Amino acid sequence: MNARFLTQFAAFALFCLAVLFGLRAAFGTAVVHPLAPYVVGALLGLTLLAYWLTATVTRSSPNHFLVAYFGGVGARLLIGVGIILVYFFAGNIHDSHGLLTFLGAFFIGYFLCAGFEIWAIFSNLRPFSAKQVPKEE
Repeated sequence: MNARFLTQFAAFALFCLAVLFGLRAAFGTAVVHPLAPYVVGALLGLTLLAYWLTATVTRSSPNHFLVAYFGGVGARLLIGVGIILVYFFAGNIHDSHGLLTFLGAFFIGYFLCAGFEIWAIFSNLRPFSAKQVPKEE
């Protein structure tokens, strides 16, 4: 795996978890669901898994980058929907406030991880585009 990505990912994960625990310490379960650290941790793990999948497939065949990237996004989406379904069927969904805080934590974490992944990809595109642009004479 790329050391630069892992460093940026570790900083992003620590920032997300620090904000989450800060909100939890300040407001308690009124704002942050008790399962939110596990949900955010699972989403961070899925982001790392999607990056690993993309890196592994791209290393073997660089032409399959888009297939690998969208495969990782699809896997993250399906596993995320699975997490929500497990909470609906195994959790107490009669408490509407708990449901809303759980869904809020899930979607905020999901979109933060998706945004980080897009940012990581865009920040690494510049070296590749500079190699492919022919120089004018």
